[in-house]
Amino acid sequence: MKRFPLVIALLSTIVVIAQQKQHDSVETYKKRVLESTEVDFLMSYYTQDGDNAAVTGGLGTEELTDLTPTIVIAIPLNDDDVLTIDAGISAYSSASSSNVNPFDGNSVANPFVASSGASKKDVLTTVSGNFSHSSDDRNNIWSANLALATEYDYFSIGFGGSYTKLFNEKNTELSVKANVYLDTWNAIYPSELRDQPTFIPFDDESRNSYSIGFGFSQILSKKLQGSLSLDLIQQDGLLSTPFQRVQFADVPDVVVQEFTYGDDIERLPDSRFKIAIGGRLHYYINEIFAIRTFYRYYKDDWGINSHTASIEIPIKISDQFTIYPSYRFYNQTAADYFTPFNQHLSTQLFYTSDYDLSDFDANQYGFGVSYTDIFTRLHIWKLGLKSIDIRFRQYERSTGLTSSLFSGGFNFVVD
Repeated sequence: MKRFPLVIALLSTIVVIAQQKQHDSVETYKKRVLESTEVDFLMSYYTQDGDNAAVTGGLGTEELTDLTPTIVIAIPLNDDDVLTIDAGISAYSSASSSNVNPFDGNSVANPFVASSGASKKDVLTTVSGNFSHSSDDRNNIWSANLALATEYDYFSIGFGGSYTKLFNEKNTELSVKANVYLDTWNAIYPSELRDQPTFIPFDDESRNSYSIGFGFSQILSKKLQGSLSLDLIQQDGLLSTPFQRVQFADVPDVVVQEFTYGDDIERLPDSRFKIAIGGRLHYYINEIFAIRTFYRYYKDDWGINSHTASIEIPIKISDQFTIYPSYRFYNQTAADYFTPFNQHLSTQLFYTSDYDLSDFDANQYGFGVSYTDIFTRLHIWKLGLKSIDIRFRQYERSTGLTSSLFSGGFNFVVD
């Protein structure tokens, strides 16, 4: 009997050691959030044209081209933590913004002809970082992000974070995210207004944006998944674009060469509240076809209401290749402060002729193709090619604006 406590103690020790070994085994063989470093090389080319440039008061060329190379690096810091760095530049050439000063070129000033001044082109540089941490059971994910953006008349810093909770055997997901962006303009005004004694420049060139978003995702069956989202955004500060002109119907026009001077710049309220509610349904038909649908309703306190609906049908044509035909419809009402060229009155408090705030419908047609090789058999130096994605989108707005977007991406895994 004297040996009985010793036996119990020995067995207890063995059980504790076995449990610890089992726990260590789970820790050792826990699946990593990201197995190895991944690098994405992205590139997009955007071009547009139209006849309603806000820079010249709602009448003039909207011709613009933009080239955006980007690199994204996702680095696993350990089993649970991932650091993602995103850096890119956006180099654009704009016929409309060149007419901030339409008289600095060699041709006759005309709203439909680009000036050759310095404002014709610019480069936007962006850098962002995101740190995410996943719990051991992968049911809780926290993240924090920081972003910087700068160009010749604009600087922005942003920060935020998110939390995602998975439960019901990962069939249900809840998420919340919040972001803050602090922007500063270096206001550049239309050339003819800069020296006018009656012109009133903005006394505050800052803009702050605060957003919070909620998400809910549910696997409804083996073939059907749905999600809902709610986004709330509050903006305060300089929400007007300083170089966009407005002409008044009750003020005599001043026309020099073939260009109508602006009577003032765009003036908009210094606050704006936005709300967007959206939903997605993804349905897996079979090994070849799937359907992805999306709808969003948007409303703000400037009078804009919009509806967005889209559908994409991935078609798997082989083990490695998938094509993506898609269609998107958009409709919005005009902001309370919008009227076309030369129709505002000087007695109004707020006014804009920016057709982005007008009443319009838009259609977007898209097509894409992707190549995937999970075994990364093709190598370039120490980079194994995991996937290639190439897409084209054609956009047509009822106001006459048309645009095309070509984009592509290469995803590599670092050996």
